Amino acid sequence: MRSSQSCIQIEGGRNASFFSKMDILKEKHIPRATIQRLAIYVQVLERFARDNVQVISSTPLSHACGVNASQVRKDLAYFGEFGIRGVGYPVISLIKAITSSLGVDREWRMALIGVGNLGKALLNHGVFRVRGFNITAIFDCDPFKIGYIVNGMEVRCTSELPRIADEIGIEIGIITTSPEHAQCAADCLTGAGVTSILNFALDRIQVQDNVNVEYVDFFNHLYILAFNRRARM
Repeated sequence: MRSSQSCIQIEGGRNASFFSKMDILKEKHIPRATIQRLAIYVQVLERFARDNVQVISSTPLSHACGVNASQVRKDLAYFGEFGIRGVGYPVISLIKAITSSLGVDREWRMALIGVGNLGKALLNHGVFRVRGFNITAIFDCDPFKIGYIVNGMEVRCTSELPRIADEIGIEIGIITTSPEHAQCAADCLTGAGVTSILNFALDRIQVQDNVNVEYVDFFNHLYILAFNRRARM
């Protein structure tokens, strides 16, 4: 498949072909750890871009991300050939390349189930929309919450989820319920055809094999911190 070529003005006023972005991934299977590091690379590169850094080599990028330079080059190699040997990576275009390869260069419409304290905190966290993850509908099963306006959206009953998900094209579901209601929330999402779920509830959920679930468990990190702190005592 043909690859597109782009150019950037770099040091010395030279035009260089810096980047060959594959239209498809070089390999279909990308390790989970690599995807997680790529997300870190994007955030760090965005900081460099805000500081008006135009070109960066793998060494300072790796130092800022907490990995070694060879790991950076290996991770980027999954998505084609990046950079110019002896010069580095054009920052803005590398951000675009990674976000495009990961599929986060577009809007993802999300539904949130569980409009409690955590759910409201996420709704007020504007960085979701900035990064293309747009919470477009919110749901709860508590009759005392249904109908209230939170962050400009009406809290809907979860029974309306299938209809609304179909109408506005919900692709990702966020669960912020109590643990005992997490499975019910997952069932509502999958019943509405949502096959990507981010679960903040402190409980594991059972889903079909075609459903992708990511867990956000703060206690996992706290346990690690506690263990490491105890080991140093």
